[in-house]
Amino acid sequence: LQVILVSANKLTRYIEPCQLTEDFGGTLTYDHMDWLNKRLVFEKFTKESTSLLDELALINNGSDKGNQQEKDRSIDLNFLPSVDPETVLQTGHELLSELQQRRFNGSDGGVSWSPMDDELLAQPQVMKLLDSLREQYTRYQEVCRQRSKRTQLEEIQQKVMQVVNWLEGPGSEQLRTQWGIGDSIRASQALQQKHEEIESQHSEWFAVYVELNQQIAALLNAGDEEDLVELKALQQQLSDVCYRQASQLEFRQNLLQAALEFHSVAQDLSQQLDGLLGMLCVDVAPADGASIQQTLKLLEEKLKSVDLGLQGLREKGQSLLDQISNQASWAYGKDVTIENKENVDHIQGVMEDMQLRKQRCEDMVDVRRLKMLQMVQLFKCEEDAAQAVEWLSELLDALLKTHIRLGDDAQETKVLLEKHRKFVDVAQSTYDYGRQLLQATVVLCQSLRCTSRSSGDTLPRLNRVWKQFTLTSEERVQRLETAVAFHSSAEKILQECPEQPVAYNEMEQLDEIEAVGKSLLDRLTVPVVYPDGSEQYFGSPSDMASAAEHIREKMKLVSLKKQQLRQPEANTPES
Repeated sequence: LQVILVSANKLTRYIEPCQLTEDFGGTLTYDHMDWLNKRLVFEKFTKESTSLLDELALINNGSDKGNQQEKDRSIDLNFLPSVDPETVLQTGHELLSELQQRRFNGSDGGVSWSPMDDELLAQPQVMKLLDSLREQYTRYQEVCRQRSKRTQLEEIQQKVMQVVNWLEGPGSEQLRTQWGIGDSIRASQALQQKHEEIESQHSEWFAVYVELNQQIAALLNAGDEEDLVELKALQQQLSDVCYRQASQLEFRQNLLQAALEFHSVAQDLSQQLDGLLGMLCVDVAPADGASIQQTLKLLEEKLKSVDLGLQGLREKGQSLLDQISNQASWAYGKDVTIENKENVDHIQGVMEDMQLRKQRCEDMVDVRRLKMLQMVQLFKCEEDAAQAVEWLSELLDALLKTHIRLGDDAQETKVLLEKHRKFVDVAQSTYDYGRQLLQATVVLCQSLRCTSRSSGDTLPRLNRVWKQFTLTSEERVQRLETAVAFHSSAEKILQECPEQPVAYNEMEQLDEIEAVGKSLLDRLTVPVVYPDGSEQYFGSPSDMASAAEHIREKMKLVSLKKQQLRQPEANTPES
């Protein structure tokens, strides 16, 4: 080429005006600062996109290589691109849009213009770089997604193993050392408190299990086919360990609760037996039959309550024994025969001890019941004996007040005498009944080992009333027998015909009849004298006068008969 030096106004000789800027007298629209800025943007985009493509290719190719070599091992791809791919892509799209706009837009005057050659060459380069960037960035995003998923899977696997290792290690060891049930309520409560502490530690790991299970479920819903098997295996392993540990915790909790209920029932039963035994050891002296019945009722209620308590203890004990028999399935290979034997021996020992104590109380209740029944019989005998005394007193009172008549003739008097004997038989039976009752009280007092209560006022009263009755009865019999003799003799004499000759001893008989009648009348005025010096009359004075009136009337007839007999004697020659 030959260099030609020309002035500015002669450039049109060599260059078309449309190719010269206004500074050189041409019509070419050109802004050098604008071109420079665009050039700088293009070069910067070219540099950044080229560097980014290399980095993305390295990352993507490294990931592919790692997947091919060892699929299950994590690849070290922790480095990131030096620039943001999104920013570079946005810059490239803006640059390409600007280049395309400069190419197709016209000038201000409406005349189209052609871009610079470098601008024409820049467009395909930018498009090619953008296509490459989009391709590599898409692969990079997939690599990042796979890396994030793999990282998340590794974190989940690590947490799962932490949970599994703790539950199968320290967690299982804690439960492996807890097999006792305690020998009292306090001991069972202490074991429950210790178990609650163990449950509190387990609950923290169970919370991690719930969170991990949710994460695994989310990955299963959105995961690839190649990860499903591993995720399901992790989920199954975690669930098996957690459910097995939770079941063991629940079993232990139920066992301790059953042991606490057993010891609680045993303590209540023991207190009931102590109360019943204390009641049986105190010697009671009831005042009457009603208090005895109340005491017996209270004993029966307490004994029934003890029976129900022992039945409840047996049910709780059998339930606890059944749970202990199933405890070996949670032993994790540990021999729990010794621990179980101690627990079983303790439970059976408590139930046997309560049975023996209840049997002793039942025997004592039987003795107390027999004693109470004997005391009821004692009170009943004393009450009936007192009633017998009252009856005998009533018979004596009736004898004195109502058994007054001596009869109008011999026949009636004999009937009264027969009735009196029957009346005496009733009184004798009443007295014998009272004596038998008092003898029974003596026997019962000896059986009860108490002071004889029949030596009080009942026996003396009974004997005193009976003595009074016998004296009164004897007096009544004497009067009736005298009346029978009087009426019989008088009626015999009075019934003889006056025409019959007078017997030699007839006058003597009349004298005897008068003597008997006079004696009977005298006897009616005499009271019955008792051993204590007291006196009692039969009936009232009017009653005695009425009874004596019949005797006097018959004596008048006898006197008249005697006078009639004396008149014929006065008319005889001897007289």
